[in-house]
Amino acid sequence: MDGIEARELAYFVAVAEELNFTRAAERLCIAQPPLSRAVKQLERRLGVTLLERSSRRVALTPAGQVLLDEGRRALEGLSAAVRRTRRAGRQEPRLTLVMKAVGDGGMLPDILAAYEKEPDAVPVEVLFCGFGEHAALLRGGFADVGLLHGRPDLTGLDHEELLVEEQIVVLRLGHRLAGRAAVTLADLKDEVMPRWAGLPGDRGDGPEVRDAGQLLQLIALGHAVAVLPESARAYLGGDVVAVPVLDVPPTTMMVAWPEWSRSPALAAFVRTATETAGRT
Repeated sequence: MDGIEARELAYFVAVAEELNFTRAAERLCIAQPPLSRAVKQLERRLGVTLLERSSRRVALTPAGQVLLDEGRRALEGLSAAVRRTRRAGRQEPRLTLVMKAVGDGGMLPDILAAYEKEPDAVPVEVLFCGFGEHAALLRGGFADVGLLHGRPDLTGLDHEELLVEEQIVVLRLGHRLAGRAAVTLADLKDEVMPRWAGLPGDRGDGPEVRDAGQLLQLIALGHAVAVLPESARAYLGGDVVAVPVLDVPPTTMMVAWPEWSRSPALAAFVRTATETAGRT
């Protein structure tokens, strides 16, 4: 890290986040004097002032803000590298696939069946996550590959599109729109929409939801409606109904994985997924 040790960087990030040396020292489980010395040494090494200190407050300088932003990413990247390395060194290799429940477009059984026939295939474990958590789990080294929908943040990831789906609105049985052949967004303007946990910029005004089970329960109770991919029909119970939405853009399902991955098992999975999607 150009002369910066990971320990020093972690010390600085803790101070920069807390803006208090005492709280940062408690968080790091070290004494305050060595923490202060480490930050001063880092400033001397870099030749810049990172923190403005007074008897009343600690504040970040512009240089300190840059190091905080970059340092967080560097530490997260280092932690992810450690996780990936440990998983790659397991005696029984396997591939961890992250997806939300009912988020496979109905394709996962066919993908897994075809993948098992690949020479480089390894066992696949499926890690279910909440809405909006896929990309972070991939970047953080907790998973090797993911099935994602919509327009997620793909920073640090490669991806291939698998499936483009029209969208439906899921409503409680007996809802005023439940008997329609189709609806428009104008028909839904007064409806309560869920807020997807982990998705910045989401415009929903209803309850925050993290997974499909919670979402369907809220819809069945009449507390919200939700616009979902067409393939979600296969997972709906008898207490909700699905109606096509005519003027909402289609949604895309993709397979995504960390950049620079050289795993033959991962490459075989991505190839299998794209080939399976091409036959759908």
